[in-house]
Amino acid sequence: MAERKWYWIDANGEVLGRLSTVAVGILQGKTKPEYSPNKDIGDFVLVTNAAKVKMTGNKLEQKLDYRHSGYPGGDKYTLYKDLILTDPEKIIKLSISGMLPKNRLRTKRLRRLKIYKTDAKQLEAKCQKIQVK
Repeated sequence: MAERKWYWIDANGEVLGRLSTVAVGILQGKTKPEYSPNKDIGDFVLVTNAAKVKMTGNKLEQKLDYRHSGYPGGDKYTLYKDLILTDPEKIIKLSISGMLPKNRLRTKRLRRLKIYKTDAKQLEAKCQKIQVK
């Protein structure tokens, strides 16, 4: 098996869904000629400037992040406009996680995803930059 490559996506001003589809294709290995859905041949993805990602429409004011503590009445809802200020990495990870197939390879692929709120100069040097279209 060949060595895995590193790809860098700058989220500054990019739409969340379009950024996520590019990242999912790289994580799954769909850009490689030897792609097979049952093999884990994807590459590493580095996403920087997560706090500057764009969302279309009214998603910032209407979309909710849902958590539950496990206790009765323990459900918590957070608007994405609050979440992008406190934890923007979670928004991108949830989007990419929802697009990956729900199987045993999902957690392995998500481990190869690195998300940073701002720049990550120490890792950008070994990455190939990808433009989101």
